[in-house]
Amino acid sequence: MFDGEYYHTIDAKGRLILPARFREELGDSFVITRGLDGCLFVYTKSEWNDLQEKLKKLPLINKEARKLTRFFSAGFSQCEPDKQGRILVPAGLRSHADLKKDVCMVGTGTRIEIWDKERWETSMSEINDNMDDLLDGMQDMGFLI
Repeated sequence: MFDGEYYHTIDAKGRLILPARFREELGDSFVITRGLDGCLFVYTKSEWNDLQEKLKKLPLINKEARKLTRFFSAGFSQCEPDKQGRILVPAGLRSHADLKKDVCMVGTGTRIEIWDKERWETSMSEINDNMDDLLDGMQDMGFLI
């Protein structure tokens, strides 16, 4: 299970060091793809396969289902860290998440999210400012703390 937040930088070649804690759980090969809310998602191969199975079950005749499948699958990139624990984040994915130099990697349970540092801080500020509304919405879905 992935948790915590870690700050790192992307070098000029688009390489990013993954925290050792994340590398251990990800293994030798894993998947990075477009994420929601302007970040990137990183999945173990197993979690990626689970997501692909869910996407395969969506009806092909549904336009929104096709869009969602394209969104995740077209951005797919298989990663293998080098000996220093770095991965190359493809240019298209860096562009999607507007990754510049400073990034935040966030463990969210079954995946890792990679955010531009400023975008992450803005997102967290918005969440904090709207926590009551967020909790009300979660209660509507049956989630209680």
